[in-house]
Amino acid sequence: MGFLYFSKDCSRAAEQLKNNPRHKSYLEQVSLRQLEKLFSLLRGYLWGQSLAETMEQIRRETTIDPEEDLNKLDDKELAKRKSIMDELFEKNQKKKDDPNFVYDVEVEFPQDEQLQSCGWDTESADEF
Repeated sequence: MGFLYFSKDCSRAAEQLKNNPRHKSYLEQVSLRQLEKLFSLLRGYLWGQSLAETMEQIRRETTIDPEEDLNKLDDKELAKRKSIMDELFEKNQKKKDDPNFVYDVEVEFPQDEQLQSCGWDTESADEF
């Protein structure tokens, strides 16, 4: 894996390393996202960035902006965002074996506030 290639695409470099038969058994428990972050740290170092700059860049690349319109992304960027969301879901998911697991949680929402209506959920006879 050459330096020029590595410096351009950390995700592909991480994928190649993880799938390499020589390293596969050592990296089974390491997520692809972790390897991508490691490669991004190395890339930042090689490009002369400070650790703080590199960490900020990684944070921007691995955080989902709730205001971002995902419909405007290309397939590669959309897959990246979905991967981030999947990882966050797995991290926050409560499993049966977790000490704080509660089956069938019921939550009551306050009814004293005025409910806001959305335009998309109102049915109109004119639309059909």
